[in-house]
Amino acid sequence: MNKHHESTGRAGEQQITLRGPAELADALPYLMGFYPNDSVVMVALHGGRGRFGGRLRLGIPQAPGEWGPVADQLAECLVSGSERREGRPDAIVIFLCQDSPDGSGGRLAMERLRPFAQRLRTACGALDVPVLEALCISDGRYWSYCCPDTRCCPDQGNPLAMPGTTVMAAAAAYAGVHVRGTLRDMEARLQPWRTPAAVTAQEEALDRAGPALIPRLLDERAKGEVAAETLRLARTLMDRIEETQPAPPALSDAGDDQLIGSDEAAAVILGLQDRETRDKAAAWMEGAEAQAALRLWRTLARRCVGPYGEHAAAPLTLAGWVSWSTGDEPGARVALALALRADPDYTFAQLLHRACNEGLDPEALRRCLREAADEGTRPDARAVEAVMDPAADRGAPSLRVRRVRPLPDGGRRRGRAHRRPGAERVKASPGSPRPWTSAAGRRSREARRYGRRGSRARR
Repeated sequence: MNKHHESTGRAGEQQITLRGPAELADALPYLMGFYPNDSVVMVALHGGRGRFGGRLRLGIPQAPGEWGPVADQLAECLVSGSERREGRPDAIVIFLCQDSPDGSGGRLAMERLRPFAQRLRTACGALDVPVLEALCISDGRYWSYCCPDTRCCPDQGNPLAMPGTTVMAAAAAYAGVHVRGTLRDMEARLQPWRTPAAVTAQEEALDRAGPALIPRLLDERAKGEVAAETLRLARTLMDRIEETQPAPPALSDAGDDQLIGSDEAAAVILGLQDRETRDKAAAWMEGAEAQAALRLWRTLARRCVGPYGEHAAAPLTLAGWVSWSTGDEPGARVALALALRADPDYTFAQLLHRACNEGLDPEALRRCLREAADEGTRPDARAVEAVMDPAADRGAPSLRVRRVRPLPDGGRRRGRAHRRPGAERVKASPGSPRPWTSAAGRRSREARRYGRRGSRARR
């Protein structure tokens, strides 16, 4: 098994052969780097020996009405991504992972997901790529949707092997591949606080920081000062974190949370909403400072509470980038998926997520960021996009702005429920002129970009 967790590999690489549904089910956490909860996982197979290639994961849609369109999109995404990277897959393996709500048994979950498995198989077949196996893993057991033989695949399912007792586990240990726990555990390190007192204190700090920063961000000269202040404060917080020795995840996260004040976190979170500032912060991606930066970005993501949830896209994307840059692909995928959940239109997260899933080398992007840091400039956006997505159209990026009417009494908004009925989005398609050309229009655009609670422009 090689460093990409493949079951078979090229000449010179350690290989391990998986035989049958039991060994495939056992291999899943080693393929992903964690135990996927409530997820559909699809893995491409290449060659006559079924070498593992590209893989993707998505949360299982709750509404069965979404299963058909989602199945079509997943199949298309995996096949097209594999074609760009290492050729069209010869087959696909599907995993549906979902425990029963009350732990009463996985058979009901398996039967509920059977139509989804069938839609996935049909979608792959429509692209002329067969599904070699489709497994449901639930409550410590697995079922095959492809095998009709009850002697090997009984109705009650088969128990999963005990962790650490299989050939796959031994090979993973030899190769230094570690399973980090469940997807739910990994996401919990990046999700907003839920303790009412802490949430209230951080939300009030963000409320205070916004009115103080917005007027300066609208001034071109003061905007640069804000960026410098944001980066200096972020560097100070990184140094503070670096002085504290890392602990086990739960203790480390709690300790990092106590090291950073609510007002400090608010200032950096809002400052990172500026794309140029965020790109400069992305240069902290390697060496000793990478781990301190990663701990800072995680801490800031947890501070994007309440109606400031969309603001988490910036620190989550930076956390995903640092994880990918330092070789932690599972951590990168989780952080970038959460960034896209916070803001589906966040371009930097979209590009990183695609590049990470397709197995591209992050060194090309690191080189681009190093050159910009050496020259004291921000990375060129088109160069960054070309590095991460060479086949993409290089037209002008689209611009989406939410127009929100101010409350007449100056009161505080509470998320999307207070958006004006019929509020419109303005989109400039690639190649078209921007909708604002005057100085007044530019100030209006910047006001929306840096406005509170989701009124900033999507990037």
